[in-house]
Amino acid sequence: MTTEAPAAPERTVVRTVRPFHTYEGAGFPVRRPFPTEQLPFLDPFLMVDQVGPVELAPGEAKGAPPHPHRGFETIQYVIAGDIANADSRGHRAVVRAGGVQWLTAGSGIVHEALPTEEFLAAGGLQHMLQIWVNLPARHKWTAPRSQNAEAGELPEAVTADGARITVIAGSTHGVTGPFETLTPVLVAHARLDAGGRAEFTAPAHHNAAVHVLTGRATVGGPTGTGGTGGGTELPDGHLAVLADGERFTVRAEDGPAEVLVLTGEPIGEPVARSGPFVMNTAAELRQAQQDFARGAMGVMPQ
Repeated sequence: MTTEAPAAPERTVVRTVRPFHTYEGAGFPVRRPFPTEQLPFLDPFLMVDQVGPVELAPGEAKGAPPHPHRGFETIQYVIAGDIANADSRGHRAVVRAGGVQWLTAGSGIVHEALPTEEFLAAGGLQHMLQIWVNLPARHKWTAPRSQNAEAGELPEAVTADGARITVIAGSTHGVTGPFETLTPVLVAHARLDAGGRAEFTAPAHHNAAVHVLTGRATVGGPTGTGGTGGGTELPDGHLAVLADGERFTVRAEDGPAEVLVLTGEPIGEPVARSGPFVMNTAAELRQAQQDFARGAMGVMPQ
């Protein structure tokens, strides 16, 4: 007689976070589920900013003029629109719809992200994400580098349950993202048809969250609260932090939805942060500010 192995424990929602609305760069609006007073960070993730989706008239697009970074990595995921990137190491690249720039700031870099002249002149739909991933102390002095991938270079998994999953980093549903990461993470964009669902797995000790980009989604199993058939229903723009477990399900109940799925191995180190610098101590933050002021992080090419 054989017995079936018990199902892996399903994660449930332990906290839902309403996004904070603010402005960044030259004044473009963002929805920010964290960092906020509710959720300062979700180790190893430091920040999630969502721009749009918004239809921009000609001349309305804004970007982020030159600014420094040290001690972490940034993920710029352009879902619609485009962004021209340049940095103090001489790297230039335009990220167009569906593309990603993964910038390892490491020991320090100056960077700008601006709308292209074409997008600024024509306007159009803008929708993008900026995600910050912390670096452990042993990697904070890594030499800066930029990795880029166009839309066609990001693998997509299509499930029988009505989901298309674009994998930016890590592995899920049999596909692996193209970026080399210094911290083990999964970053995925799932598009769910009405009634569609997708199940994700992650090591039990990894932190996990789901952020609703558009529509409404239900996250978690039957022990959650609210939502048809169990789980926790999240409105557009909200984020769910998940409990320990090995798997979790995301569903679109009444209409299509798009969600950002994040899982990552906690670093477990002190976090000292001030604006564009994320280090382990206050002394390291002061050093970062001094190094930037004296030009040690480089200058933007003319």
